[in-house]
Amino acid sequence: MKSLPRFLLIVAAFVIAWVHVSHAQANYPNRAIQLVVTVPPGGAADNIARVIGAKLADALGQPVIINNRAGAGGTTAAAQVAKSDPDGYTVLLNTITTHGIGPHLYPNLPYDPVKDFEPVILIAKLPLIMAINADVPARNVQEVIALAKAKPGELTFSSSGTGGAPHLAGELFKSITKTEIQHVPYRGSGPAVVDLIAGRITMMFDATPSLWPFIQSGQLRPLAAASPQRHRLLPDVPSFAELGYPAMDIALWYGVAVPAGTPAPIVQRLNAEFDKILQMPDVRTNLSDQGADLQGGSSEDFGTFMRNESARWSVVVKQAGIKPE
Repeated sequence: MKSLPRFLLIVAAFVIAWVHVSHAQANYPNRAIQLVVTVPPGGAADNIARVIGAKLADALGQPVIINNRAGAGGTTAAAQVAKSDPDGYTVLLNTITTHGIGPHLYPNLPYDPVKDFEPVILIAKLPLIMAINADVPARNVQEVIALAKAKPGELTFSSSGTGGAPHLAGELFKSITKTEIQHVPYRGSGPAVVDLIAGRITMMFDATPSLWPFIQSGQLRPLAAASPQRHRLLPDVPSFAELGYPAMDIALWYGVAVPAGTPAPIVQRLNAEFDKILQMPDVRTNLSDQGADLQGGSSEDFGTFMRNESARWSVVVKQAGIKPE
């Protein structure tokens, strides 16, 4: 009987906490939401964040503040969000690097990509394109392979940096085709494309926002889309799957994740709002013009997608022996 008052205190504390949490969920959101982006302002990821962020603010009736936190391939931003309060007010625009490649590239990563996050939704994919300098004497992928085998180690491919999707695309291409092609990393796609156009680099794997203007000008020649189907902006260019290389299915992808422990009703609310946003005609036009394939779906689907991506890129990182810069 002496333990009864203490028992009642415990029950009362539990009830009060439950009421507080329930009230917070019912009133979500009642202040600004922070959308953390893994890159500096400008570029595809930042534009996606600003487009969907503005629409989310309209839908929820609260400001959505874009917080650009570049560094360590996006893992700096991911670590910040992982350590944030799980209340739905700090949201990450996560990527193939933060949750696909990075966990296998960076030692002592300050977060667990599975345990420290709740998946919300897959926003978009930007399939990579293989493009070469227009002066390279190769008109198709097979001719590039033949040229690489005739001159082992002489051909080069640039990327936006070590360990990113464009780098791993080149490593996967080398592995599949059994060719020796030298990787030349840059700090961003911009300078990598500049040297590609100038003829100092042979080829590059990147998304259309970086390559499209120079493909249109004729300075770069697109040879294949790293996707199961042809890229809608390049209907005359074959996909790698058509050419017999289905494993060359590589896209920059962007999703939304929140800290682990975020209440399920908040995750479901965010998923529903983002799914509606992805159906809006102006959003579809804006992002599709960049070459993005809009996705959507359930949070469970996104969780499965990320686990598959992580398993896939683990193998490529290990086989290529890639180390962070």
